Amino acid sequence: MTTTTTVTPYRSPLPAGRDGFLRLLHAEWTKFRTVRGWVAGMLVAGLVTVAVGLLGAAGSSIACTGPGGGSCHHTPLTGPGGEEVSDTMTLVHRPLTGNGSITARITSLTGVHPPDGRTAPGDPTAGTVPGVQPWAKAGVIVKNGTGQGSAYAAVALTGGHGVRMQYDYTHDLAGTPGPASASSPRWLRLTRAGDTLTGYDSPDGTHWKAIGTAHLAGLPATVQAGLFATSPEYTVTSTSLGGSSTGAGPSRATAAFDAVTLHGSTGGGWSGDLVGGGAGGPGTSGLGHRQAGGTFTLTGSGDVAPVVPGRGSPGKTVESSLIGAFAGLVVVTVVATMSVTAEYRRGLIRTTLTANPRRGRVLAAKAVVIGSVSFVTGLAAAALAVPLVGAVEKGKGFPLHRTPFATDVRVVVGTAALFAVTAVLALALGTVLRRSAGAVTAVVVAIVLPYILAVAAVLPAGPSRWLTRLTPAAAFAVQQSVHRYAQVAADYTPAEGYFPLSPWAGLGVLCGYAAAAVAVAAVLLRGRDA
Repeated sequence: MTTTTTVTPYRSPLPAGRDGFLRLLHAEWTKFRTVRGWVAGMLVAGLVTVAVGLLGAAGSSIACTGPGGGSCHHTPLTGPGGEEVSDTMTLVHRPLTGNGSITARITSLTGVHPPDGRTAPGDPTAGTVPGVQPWAKAGVIVKNGTGQGSAYAAVALTGGHGVRMQYDYTHDLAGTPGPASASSPRWLRLTRAGDTLTGYDSPDGTHWKAIGTAHLAGLPATVQAGLFATSPEYTVTSTSLGGSSTGAGPSRATAAFDAVTLHGSTGGGWSGDLVGGGAGGPGTSGLGHRQAGGTFTLTGSGDVAPVVPGRGSPGKTVESSLIGAFAGLVVVTVVATMSVTAEYRRGLIRTTLTANPRRGRVLAAKAVVIGSVSFVTGLAAAALAVPLVGAVEKGKGFPLHRTPFATDVRVVVGTAALFAVTAVLALALGTVLRRSAGAVTAVVVAIVLPYILAVAAVLPAGPSRWLTRLTPAAAFAVQQSVHRYAQVAADYTPAEGYFPLSPWAGLGVLCGYAAAAVAVAAVLLRGRDA
């Protein structure tokens, strides 16, 4: 009698695919960490990133001159939101307690500036020519005192952008476009209701159009309301293949007001102040106000706006500490390509694919491992470089532009992501070409070379913007901490740290290139003999 026993095969409760991929990840990680050259290469990548930043900071210098010898050390002026701001103007004001409004008609806005962006030695007003700056502005304002950096809201006519409502330095709303003249004046009004201020403009003082509303939290019961005028620095930038040069000098704007009414004033006469500059200071000659009956004429210079880092400013940003990232990326690229090309060169890829026939999964595991290692390398390097290089720059007297903590974190984490995605791109190209030299050259030409050409101002601004928009070098935008403001005229080019794409959009361009390269590598890996 024969007895047949059926044995049910054992089945693991874990999904087979996931278990297989985890084992593959472990195998690839073991392979990577046991090759001392690859581990050493990643350490070198991190050290190079920090070292190049330190060398750049150590080799830089700053010379400051001014009354009594001047000083490089200064405390930046900050606005209500903690951002760096400029707050310099001619202000005519009276106290306003509680709710109220100020209304004025502006009949002209003119200006003068140096003809070439440079002032004559010893006389900042000498050699000026007529011309109002596009962002010169004059109008009505409600301000929390006359101190620099205090909260405010204003409705103003600008030199080239029509009427604007601006508040707390970073906010800008458009009103009626076009210039003003005696035959076509602009009526401006600002009303206060608690912490809320609303701006209006009108062509005739009868039909009013609301521009916008500002909420200034914590505004005291008594504020200063009045008229102001200011005009930002005039600059001339010359660009060539050999680089660029910039000349700059103070400009002045003069505005004429009449029909000025202030409802809610606690009384007293009008007071005049040069906010941000005392009489006789640099660039203040000819500034001030005149009153003849009901007509006010104000001449002002400076700006009421956020400060933007740029050419001519010695200030350092957080990304200046990461100038060595491009050098670290070159080393990461070499290690990433060798992690796959070495297997082709030694014939070990056949063993790997025999043990794991699902070739796409092998490529994915390699990408995860090299991407993760590169991310950690970039994270550690950036986290070290930012405080160390910043300390050297601060010790040498360079002003440091303030950035929110969240921005600093994004720059550091973004640099790590830049390292990781570049490594995956290099791995994919190494799989496609099966030669280290070709893959490394391709990555350097695609990422590092366009970046250097753009930020070193080797190319004009237009081509530089296109390079950092369309090539994988767009990913360097993830390191950008500076912000572009529509109401501030500046040299918004990659050479000054302003990339044409937002930080994560720029990184997304690199991710797109890496995804395409991985897809091509996966197809070729499946279709050809290893």
